[in-house]
Amino acid sequence: MNLHKLRGIFAETLGIPEAQVTDDLQYNRIEEWDSIAHMALVSAIDDGFEIMMDTDDVIELSSFAKAKEILKKYGVEF
Repeated sequence: MNLHKLRGIFAETLGIPEAQVTDDLQYNRIEEWDSIAHMALVSAIDDGFEIMMDTDDVIELSSFAKAKEILKKYGVEF
């Protein structure tokens, strides 16, 4: 369920199909995921999972796979 939720957040925020949201999806590798979209994504993840990522995690959020890894630190299970 959380995996589906996170995939939906990525797809909606970046304006891409959910099928494109895989572990291989990386920051700055697609036109839609630029620095502005990155901050919107961080905000959407924080809101969606009721957390507040610290600065290091915001910087380290470099891929869909990394997002899952970061969220695990905040008690989100996949």
